Amino acid sequence: MSARPTAAAIVGEARLWLGTPYQHQASCRGYGCDCLGLVRGVWRGVIGAEPEIVPPYTPDWAEAGGLESLKDAGTRHFVPIAPANRQAGDVLLFRLRDQVPAKHLAIMVDGASMIHAHDGACVAQVPLSPWWQRRLAYVFRFPGVDA
Repeated sequence: MSARPTAAAIVGEARLWLGTPYQHQASCRGYGCDCLGLVRGVWRGVIGAEPEIVPPYTPDWAEAGGLESLKDAGTRHFVPIAPANRQAGDVLLFRLRDQVPAKHLAIMVDGASMIHAHDGACVAQVPLSPWWQRRLAYVFRFPGVDA
């Protein structure tokens, strides 16, 4: 853990999570995590202690509550970035369907790929395909990382 995180350190930490099985609400490298758990784990690896306790949540929490909880948390703890200015190490927040809150997170590896966790698969590096790009709602940078 460095005093000032770098994009390379964030991507490197995210890569350590590759192959971690999907586990709802978990954030334990090698054992299990969901998309939020991946971001939480990378935070711990490059920043330190998590800034707040995450309350229990159900898989359909966004649809049920209708609140932009992940966007709000991102704004509290990260630096909001215009999607066009995204770079390696940034946190990507996707809206998977129109008219529902954004609820899927990933970490950008480079201009063409991201690392994420999703139900039914292990943490993987995948292309940042047009399908994902159309659903990108918000981008956040880890605090202290230079542009």
